[in-house]
Amino acid sequence: MNQEKQLAYLVVDIGTGNARVATVLTDGKIVALRRENVHYEKDADYPDAISFDPACLWGQIIRMSQQVLQETENLDIIAITATSQREGIVVFGPDESELIGMSNHDNRGREWEDMIKDKSAMYKVVGRYPTALFSALKLVGFRERKTGAGKKITAFTSISDWVNFKFSGILAYEHSQASETLLYDVERGKWEAAYGDLFGISPALLPPLNVAGTVLGPVRSQLALELNINPKARVIVGGSDTQMAIKSVSPNTDDVVIVSGTTTPVVKIVDNYLVDASERTWTSRHIDDNYFVLEANAGVTGLNYQRLKEIFYPNEDYEVIEEELNKVSQPQCIASLGSLIADEKSPLTKGGFIFNAPVSHQLTRGDFVWAILWDIACSIYENYKTLDQVSGHSKDYVLACGGGVQSKTLRQFLANLFNKKIIIRDTYRQSSIIGAALICTEALQTVSYETHVLDTSVPRERDRYLALYKEWSKVRKTFKQVK
Repeated sequence: MNQEKQLAYLVVDIGTGNARVATVLTDGKIVALRRENVHYEKDADYPDAISFDPACLWGQIIRMSQQVLQETENLDIIAITATSQREGIVVFGPDESELIGMSNHDNRGREWEDMIKDKSAMYKVVGRYPTALFSALKLVGFRERKTGAGKKITAFTSISDWVNFKFSGILAYEHSQASETLLYDVERGKWEAAYGDLFGISPALLPPLNVAGTVLGPVRSQLALELNINPKARVIVGGSDTQMAIKSVSPNTDDVVIVSGTTTPVVKIVDNYLVDASERTWTSRHIDDNYFVLEANAGVTGLNYQRLKEIFYPNEDYEVIEEELNKVSQPQCIASLGSLIADEKSPLTKGGFIFNAPVSHQLTRGDFVWAILWDIACSIYENYKTLDQVSGHSKDYVLACGGGVQSKTLRQFLANLFNKKIIIRDTYRQSSIIGAALICTEALQTVSYETHVLDTSVPRERDRYLALYKEWSKVRKTFKQVK
């Protein structure tokens, strides 16, 4: 007997380190998930340029899509959407050709930052202090040094919007992603012509703006055949991975959310546009059209944990780490590993561990991982304090999501520092994928589903941890002096 097909979504998530494709039921259950590393190349024509081949990445997306669809035969894919890293773009040439993909950690535009004469005035409009991190300067750097290819540019868009274009044939730019370009007026929700003129980027290169969670169009018929999916499947406008992760925790206005991944944005959901007089925070459009996201970012955090786990615990899972962390009663070392603090103008470029010499027999690998997690927690707390200065946060809890908060130790550290409850929901592990599935549900008005609280960490021993926080601050200052 044939099973009745279950309605489902196909979700593509292009992160900084890897690309993922998942099938998700309309009730929010992930049926199948595949991941592959994104392949990056350095460009010797610039001091700091990282790119990817869009054709190669698209091949990975198709391969993973076929794999997850073959894992479960009784699915009826009714919607497709994409989410991706912020600041990354794909540049188009004639006849929908793809010239280059530039990742969020591409800084090829750094040499041209001085073309912005009044950075403070720009900050008030675009919601972030302008640097080579953002898309317009990536495009400038590509155009100015790759003059042959630069003359062929016909359009560009975010990585998630590029994925949706590949599925639908319709080119657009979603508002949360447009917030990362330096070409977009965040408060008014429109392209800013004056900044297009400043960077020499013609309005003709800017796709129409679309709202996340709206129907972009039907899947291309050729792709429907190739993937053996419903030709009536709709492609839904996606958005940035940070905003999708936020969506997954169902926040209310004025909630603070920690999105703990490769980096750790600390964000507050606000219903009016505001910026920091000291220009430390970012303000972006949320994927919910009536809200903004106020952000301070702790920079590289989870990536440090992942890489050092490979050194100290190469063959053990995270449960083993947590067991050993529970045995650390008195920490033997403190770390500072290059996190970003909103109050500082430049990131920390040197880092390490400090412990008493000679090396104590009590020093274990658990102490080193404890120090890594404590460094992450303190960095997040520093950025939270900046966020609180810009827009006060009086609620007695903070929401958290992302793979980084799978560590109960990290969640407890955060609760102790914040002196607030740290709440995770059952969606926290694959938060950006679940957030993307939620917007498909809203777009197609299928049966909505609720997320549930999975765990709450309550603050304890705060005085002790504030003393350790002061010790961490001293260690960080020590490494800032190292050249």
